[in-house]
Amino acid sequence: MAEGKVSFELVTPERLLLSQEADMVVVPGGAGDFGVLPRHAPLISTVRPGTIRLHDGGGDPAEIFVAGGFAEVTPERCTVLAEEAVPLAELDRAEVERELREAREDAADTDDERRRAAAERRAAVAEAKLAELG
Repeated sequence: MAEGKVSFELVTPERLLLSQEADMVVVPGGAGDFGVLPRHAPLISTVRPGTIRLHDGGGDPAEIFVAGGFAEVTPERCTVLAEEAVPLAELDRAEVERELREAREDAADTDDERRRAAAERRAAVAEAKLAELG
């Protein structure tokens, strides 16, 4: 690991999606966004739907939308285990709006509590995507 950098890994159920070093990582934690710098105090947090921002150098940060999961931080590393992850630039507003519409319809059309909760979760993720798209 380079001096003054934090190692970052983003893992989805399918695979290791990203492994790189950054100056700072900003994670959408369950209790609010938190920044991770080298020598950060150990931390475990839930991750809410939102965008991870990787700051490296003076340019624009790399932005990756995550649908939720968990983050583990050590003084040297930040690892995010995400349910779903996609680069923010790859999100299509029309597709996300369709996902939101379908999720809301599914929630309204079922009497099954489990199915309703799953549809409401999909709607919440789609709403978070739209919020990140601005």
